[in-house]
Amino acid sequence: MRANRISAIMRVMLVALLICTLFSLPGLQRRPAHAAVCPGSGHAQQQAGPPDKQKTRPADLQKPGPAKELRLSGYHKKWLEEDVVYIITEEEKSVFKALTTNEERENFIEQFWARRNPDPRESSNAFKEEHYRRIAYANQHFDAGIPGWMTDRGRIYVLHGPPDTKESRPSGGNYNYNITEGSGNTTVYPFERWSYRHIDGIGEDVQLEFVDKTLTGEYKLAMDPREKDMIASLKGREPIEVGAEDTSGAMKTDDPASQARTLELSRDSAFERLARYFNVQRPPQITFADLRGVVTTRITYTQLPYFMRTDFIRLSPGKVLVPITIELENKNLDFRRDLQMNRATVNVYGQVSTLQGRVIAEFEDTILSEYADELFEAGKNKKSIYQKMVLLDAGQRYRLDLILKDMNSNYLGSMTYGLPVPQLEGEGLQASSIILANTVSPIPPTYDRLEQFVIGDMKIQPNVRSEYAKGQMLIPYLQVYNVALDQSTLEPSLQISYAVRSGDQVVQNLEDPIGKSVQHTSGQRIIIVAAIPIGNLAPGKYTLEISVLDKVANKSLVAATDFRVIEAPSAR
Repeated sequence: MRANRISAIMRVMLVALLICTLFSLPGLQRRPAHAAVCPGSGHAQQQAGPPDKQKTRPADLQKPGPAKELRLSGYHKKWLEEDVVYIITEEEKSVFKALTTNEERENFIEQFWARRNPDPRESSNAFKEEHYRRIAYANQHFDAGIPGWMTDRGRIYVLHGPPDTKESRPSGGNYNYNITEGSGNTTVYPFERWSYRHIDGIGEDVQLEFVDKTLTGEYKLAMDPREKDMIASLKGREPIEVGAEDTSGAMKTDDPASQARTLELSRDSAFERLARYFNVQRPPQITFADLRGVVTTRITYTQLPYFMRTDFIRLSPGKVLVPITIELENKNLDFRRDLQMNRATVNVYGQVSTLQGRVIAEFEDTILSEYADELFEAGKNKKSIYQKMVLLDAGQRYRLDLILKDMNSNYLGSMTYGLPVPQLEGEGLQASSIILANTVSPIPPTYDRLEQFVIGDMKIQPNVRSEYAKGQMLIPYLQVYNVALDQSTLEPSLQISYAVRSGDQVVQNLEDPIGKSVQHTSGQRIIIVAAIPIGNLAPGKYTLEISVLDKVANKSLVAATDFRVIEAPSAR
């Protein structure tokens, strides 16, 4: 009976094993509705739906899995953990560790140093050079069985440079505390006291002490100036305090004034010492951390809309004056009432750089718009215009980054523009860009200030959007170069025509056969200013062409620019 029972059990196991074997053969696999455990398998097969219900996306639509992080190479690991370990911020460190390619890391390193460059106009980076000089100095002078840069003195030296004054007691020994330490006499470990007149973010008259308690040459940054007290340390108690009972033979005082001074020092400096101890080891702050940082991140913001135009005026051989004009609509600004005035403040930051990233010029300024209560409603419908002039090399291409920030709303406007500067050189006639103006007015010939809208002896406020309404005059300003002079009169002989085109059709033409629109003549340039009525033009887009014929040299040129005619005049 027992043998029959065992035999039955064996048959059941054999059948189960056969079933599992069959299902594991190619072409005979099945997906049961429940998990089946085969004898000796040790795990369950995962449940899945029937084959006809499983959906597989084509390979070109399948979402790739996350890319594996490329392990840091020896160079990048050393850069992160040694070269910049003291000056890199936690945010920067997190970003660097998240990068997956060496190309990304190299770009990060380039931007890392650029953000700290005190003068981006220079091809060299003074901050980077000084940083590596400090590391070399620390390794040479603070070695203590470990590289000098890893010691506390090395860290402070790398972060803040050499102290203004230094007191060194490499042998320790007898020491009299000064009044700021509470006074008294004791025996001290070897120590150094470094004094800085100023440290950014820390304050004035910063004193730091480094104590060698192990007598191995490794000096540790002390939080309290009495940490160097060897007697107190060996006795396993707190350092001597002024006025306290003591039997060690140390000098004591019961002078009330001294005790009051010590109490005052302890109240004022206890938390300051603690804060200084940590603050002095923090990475230094990055210059231009606000608006300049927006340029570095290459992000575009459109919370604060604005309009911008650039023009090009030849200033000297190889140099071009570039007026950068910005226009804001006051209705987009956040006005706040202050001292019976409604005031909006916009900070401007601009950066001109080469295509290789070298900063050529940068500027920052404030656009201030303010109106008294009785003028505020009308003022909100006007525009605010700002201009900055930069001098660039002719024939080069640049990048212009502009960041505007409304200081009341904190809204940002950020855009990047290509800036191709024309050559404006050569033997033939050359011309500046045509500046379509709102107003043009003369200034005294002795005026020598470089300010907004002033070019030579004229003040030209550009029409940034090149929009005019019926009833307004189209006012072009143009400079022409390499014009020949009539040797009998020492004057140019020019024929000038102004054609307004709509597409291929000339809809308006104005001739100036003897150059009456010439406002200025010199050996360097001819300045042309005209006033063209456009009252008969229907709203739409047009092109203004200015043709100049030099009748002395028999040379000509045509300069052109677009403008729009709108229904109603823009408030200015």
